Amino acid sequence: MIFTPTTIAGAWLVDLEPREDHRGSFARSFCKREFEAQGIAFDIVQANLARTLHAGVVRGLHYQEHPAEEQKLVRCVAGAVLDALVDMRPASPTYRAVYWVRLDTITRQSLFIPAGVAHGYQALADNTEFLYMTDQFYAPGVEKGVRYSDPALGVPWPLPPRDVAPRDQEWPLLG
Repeated sequence: MIFTPTTIAGAWLVDLEPREDHRGSFARSFCKREFEAQGIAFDIVQANLARTLHAGVVRGLHYQEHPAEEQKLVRCVAGAVLDALVDMRPASPTYRAVYWVRLDTITRQSLFIPAGVAHGYQALADNTEFLYMTDQFYAPGVEKGVRYSDPALGVPWPLPPRDVAPRDQEWPLLG
């Protein structure tokens, strides 16, 4: 795996290093040892697969607070998304920084998201599937969010947002 730091402290874009032959390819998509070599302690306890039926749907931006802060490793396994992060850690050198990247089945990249960083995405194709691996169990009582449409974020959602969950429309603005 090839780890590339993003503009948010502790967040990494992770590329595969496929071994190819006439049949296709094989690549490691997660290796605890390789993550630890990057200084990332990540013990997966849950994997979730989200299917989004329509292009344009926005999910997020979510994160969990103490005592269930969660790190995530996410990957688009069908279709494509614009994935967005917002650093919500007051002590972070990149506090309130915003980062976005296209994840799709062509590049096959994944994104490691540290605890305290809000995460969301927009499906860019119908029937998009998105895999989340987390190091904490989902804890609805400590979930927080940032409004996806906050002008302070400047996330360039490529498609008109649609079918946004009511709670995602009601998260507070950063200002």
